[in-house]
Amino acid sequence: MSQGGAAAREAAKSQDQGWAWMVLLAAVLLQGLTLGFPSCIGVFFTDLQHEFQASNSKTSWFPSIMVAVLHGGGPLCSILVKRFGCRFAVMLGGLLSGVGMVSSSFCKSISQLYLTAGLITGLGSCFSFQAGVTVLGYYFVRWRTLANAMASTGVSLGFTLWPLLSQYLLDEMGWRNTFLIFGGILLNCCVCGAIMRPVQLASGSPLQSPKPAEEPGKRAEGAQLSNGASSPHPELQQQTRRTACFQMLQKYLAFDIFCQNKGYQIYTIGVTWMMMGFALPHVYLVPYAIQNGVEERRAALLISIIGFINIFIRPLTGLLSGHRVFTGRRIYLFSLAVLLCGLSNFICVISAEFSVLIIYCVILSIAMSGIGALTFQVLMDVVEMDRFSSALGLFTILESITLLIGPPLTGLLVDITGDFHYVFYNSSFFLISAALFMGLNFFTLEKKNKLKEASKVPLDNPSRYQHNEMPTEPQSESQSPPAVVYITTYEETEKKGKKKKKEEHKQLCGLYKATQGPALMADEKTSVCFPQLSSSFCPALPTLWGRVRLHVSHPDHRLSPGPGAS
Repeated sequence: MSQGGAAAREAAKSQDQGWAWMVLLAAVLLQGLTLGFPSCIGVFFTDLQHEFQASNSKTSWFPSIMVAVLHGGGPLCSILVKRFGCRFAVMLGGLLSGVGMVSSSFCKSISQLYLTAGLITGLGSCFSFQAGVTVLGYYFVRWRTLANAMASTGVSLGFTLWPLLSQYLLDEMGWRNTFLIFGGILLNCCVCGAIMRPVQLASGSPLQSPKPAEEPGKRAEGAQLSNGASSPHPELQQQTRRTACFQMLQKYLAFDIFCQNKGYQIYTIGVTWMMMGFALPHVYLVPYAIQNGVEERRAALLISIIGFINIFIRPLTGLLSGHRVFTGRRIYLFSLAVLLCGLSNFICVISAEFSVLIIYCVILSIAMSGIGALTFQVLMDVVEMDRFSSALGLFTILESITLLIGPPLTGLLVDITGDFHYVFYNSSFFLISAALFMGLNFFTLEKKNKLKEASKVPLDNPSRYQHNEMPTEPQSESQSPPAVVYITTYEETEKKGKKKKKEEHKQLCGLYKATQGPALMADEKTSVCFPQLSSSFCPALPTLWGRVRLHVSHPDHRLSPGPGAS
């Protein structure tokens, strides 16, 4: 057997079974260690304010930078994945995350915390998280929806455990020693990365993309420049550099997909706008509860409640969205979850009692489960898998902009007004408007696509339905002459569009009679299946109607030769 067939069989073995489930387990832990980690920052919010004498706006820059870099480092992660593979990117991210948190335990100002825990830890978490999401798309095909939903339960585990662990360590040894311990915990991302061995594709090559071969002209030019000689065409060289830069941006940021793919364009803009308000409750819920008299331990428990409910709801959401009924309609489930998330924020405005906040956390966690389970699945639906890494890079870098500026601007508003209710007003506005934007635009786009597909079956060209009377092969006189077929009755099996299809049917009957000539009535008529006519008369007929009843005249009755027949 050929090597290509053996490689394809080996690639098929690694998908949806065997080692793929170990990779899924590693992805669960990765998402808990990375994407779930920022949920615990709210626990340290008040202590960091007192330690550095900072306002709400200044303190909120720390988690904002971390989350923004976590989502916005997608292009760098795409480059690492394409050059070195997912395993290298995950392990490098784990190393950076650990170093960043260890360094943050020695910070003397809030600005130093922006660099260490914000930038370095955020970038490391980005590499580990996004490379882990990307590798799932290669290890799972049939069970991809379920795999993404199960992997996202790691975020729920992180949301549940990180706040409880943070509050316990904060009470026992302070925030500096807690950050030092967190650095050691985040190093476990390297262990998860070691499990993600490269996938052997059908061509026999591993997952990472090989470097493109350079053209001979470029190699010669590069050699000439490396020897100190000037380029004979400086303008051409400058143009070549611009072209190479544009190609690199297009490759790793997927601007071509953003301009050409309307679905990707709507989804990216909608999620980017949504992120202005999505992260606000996670940052300000604990300070809001403490300000209204809730004990610190119970306030930290609110975030854990959100994560605990997510553990059970996210897999159910993944299974539900993977049903064939929702194929092509997952964006509407996603929009519904975003709408519910926005409406739930009004509960906090009504009351700040602990029992009311628990109800708020339950409803918010259900909505977050839908958002978390469907975010990347919807992106995989609107973008081809071979461009998913690049599309994810642009998608995350755009949403990171709003994640970066959302909490500080809201914190500035709270500092000016002294009212935490504006946090939830802002969050509701951005979430509800984003849900309506995505849902209505995708509905309009789907309707336009259906109209375009319906208009692709024209009947305004009669020449394509002309019947050729010239026989392709001579027939012996001993054989009976071919039956003359003409349409006499019409039976429509489809329920929709009967009137329109009857009119088209009459047009085609007229075309057939005009080209075939007058038919003689037969004494005996036999019903035949519709495809017998379609092969010689109109190849488009089976696509217009399901099944049509035809009558064939007796073979003894022959047509008079039409014009042009010999």
